[in-house]
Amino acid sequence: MKTTNYSKIAEKYDNNQYRVDEISFDDDLKEYMKNNRQKEYDVLDLSCGTGLYLAKQTNYFNGSDIKWSGLDLSDQMLSKAKEKVKNVELIQADVVDMPYASETFDFISNNYAFHHYMKKDKALNEIQRVLKKGGIYKLHNIAIHDMPKWWVYYYFLSAYDEDFKRFWSKDVMFNKLTSKGFEVDLKIVYRMENIKVVEYIEHAKNRDISVLTLINDEDYEKGLESMRADIKTNPNKTIVNDFAEMFCIAKKI
Repeated sequence: MKTTNYSKIAEKYDNNQYRVDEISFDDDLKEYMKNNRQKEYDVLDLSCGTGLYLAKQTNYFNGSDIKWSGLDLSDQMLSKAKEKVKNVELIQADVVDMPYASETFDFISNNYAFHHYMKKDKALNEIQRVLKKGGIYKLHNIAIHDMPKWWVYYYFLSAYDEDFKRFWSKDVMFNKLTSKGFEVDLKIVYRMENIKVVEYIEHAKNRDISVLTLINDEDYEKGLESMRADIKTNPNKTIVNDFAEMFCIAKKI
């Protein structure tokens, strides 16, 4: 399994406006706090990247008694995060060896990152270890097994093969979490639509989507040229695109 070198894309990672716009108020964190009244809450954004989630949530929950933490393996991504957030403990570390005591966190968010972990079982073991009993592990990711017609796979044919090696299916994720002592609520949110190719080519050119960094340059350039050719032939060219997201709430029991 290949891994994305985020040192190469940290500077342009936030150029994808979708990443910024799609982060909303974390209702699951609010629900946890409502149902578990305590003086202070310890919240970890695992694989926090450039701090997009933390920046918005610290603003949304301003005034709440939350101790925020962020962990990421890439120092370049953390450097960008430090530009966005204050009063957040940011640590560079590997998910399989987190520098936290057991049962530290009430709530762990993990957005668009789990597929990057080389040792997924060990990562879940660490998550289970640092999470308090009754605490929540919230995973959010794309569900590639449910979106074979994603525009990325349409134009960059080898991308699906790379993602297939990296992503767990919903069944595997559910069963793994259950076996490690979690009560799991997992859902897939799916949509299919016609999209204009011209509206997505900038995302391809930015090459910040992780799987596009993993395919070889020849396959990447071939896919990009195919997009350009379609747009040149028909500026209003559309394709059928499907997209699926996995939302998983796992409570440590």
